[in-house]
Amino acid sequence: MNSLRKKLDKLKPNFEEGGRFSKLRSVFEGFESFLFVSNKVTFKGSHIRDSIDMKRTMTVVIIALVPVLLFGAYNTGLQHFRSIGAEAGILKAFWFGFLRLLPLIIVSYLVGLGIEFIAAQIRGHEINEGYLVTGLLIPLIVPIDIPLWMLAIAVAFSVILGKEVFGGTGMNIFNPALLARAFLFFSYPAWMTGDNVWTEGLTAGKNIIDGFSGATPLSLCAAGETAKLPSFLDMFIGTIPGSVGETSTIAILIGALILIVTGIGSWKIMVSVFAGGLATGLLLNLISANAYMELPFYYHFVMGGFAFGAVFMATDPVTGSQTEKGKWIYGLLIGILSIFFRVLNPAYPEGVMLAILLMNLFAPLIDYFIIQSSIKRRLKRAKIATNNLAK
Repeated sequence: MNSLRKKLDKLKPNFEEGGRFSKLRSVFEGFESFLFVSNKVTFKGSHIRDSIDMKRTMTVVIIALVPVLLFGAYNTGLQHFRSIGAEAGILKAFWFGFLRLLPLIIVSYLVGLGIEFIAAQIRGHEINEGYLVTGLLIPLIVPIDIPLWMLAIAVAFSVILGKEVFGGTGMNIFNPALLARAFLFFSYPAWMTGDNVWTEGLTAGKNIIDGFSGATPLSLCAAGETAKLPSFLDMFIGTIPGSVGETSTIAILIGALILIVTGIGSWKIMVSVFAGGLATGLLLNLISANAYMELPFYYHFVMGGFAFGAVFMATDPVTGSQTEKGKWIYGLLIGILSIFFRVLNPAYPEGVMLAILLMNLFAPLIDYFIIQSSIKRRLKRAKIATNNLAK
């Protein structure tokens, strides 16, 4: 690493102001910050000195996503071999799934980072590491057989209209990864819904065995076929059809533990999302107007993207609520809306995406009322204290 550092130091003057490639300074700084920790530090004064920065934050989130990624690759291969009636070991299933997932990851990063590099050049700003996580999240929440050109368009839409037009990393209102999924869902619904999207591309040129269904638990519930649901244990482990990163609740909880222990993800938002889902699920159990409402509330936690959304999407520090009380309200409403959208709208069985995007919009309003309420209480206390002194 020392030799690489020396080479970069030798090249650096060419990219600084007045250098031959000064126009590409942001690109050089982006690569430098990706490879090395910044050498710009404070030694005195009132500045807060902390080892955490955006690079470390994004790195921790990526580490938390590794269990989800590994299991998702394995489950992709498992569903393929199940659909054609073939046996496969863990390594064979994982390798098949990984090779199918890799092109999605490559396209996501090439398109997304390419746009961010261009935007940074135009603005003359440094390149931020924010897309390192977004670029991995997007392939984990779309069908494995989504055409690469569709994915590229969705990534471009989410980065340009969902992020760069607002000023780049830290300024966006909506979660970019969810915007990409929303774009695909509303623009190309045939590729995002139905049973075939989870197996058709994986079994191209091969016959699916009789009796195999690529239906996800949510699509079964939306069709009123709750009796055909996989066992709770299978859904908890994640050996079911679905998006790569959303099937295994165990892998997601491991990621949640990493985020909570490191302080990167807000445990308050995670807990409140599950609390909102629990309360809504129990309420629907009391109503019991149909088979979906009679479904035990805890089944919602292991179906679809509920757990993944609660851990990796709702906790986005940019688009979520910033105040401590606001985080409880924000998460609670996401949990409530997610279950309501699922159960009361059969045409759209997965409600987590819309719930989070909707609350992204209202997060600043929640924080505003929390802050105003705090200001009023303090002014009231100050007024009382002043009156007491006057007496």
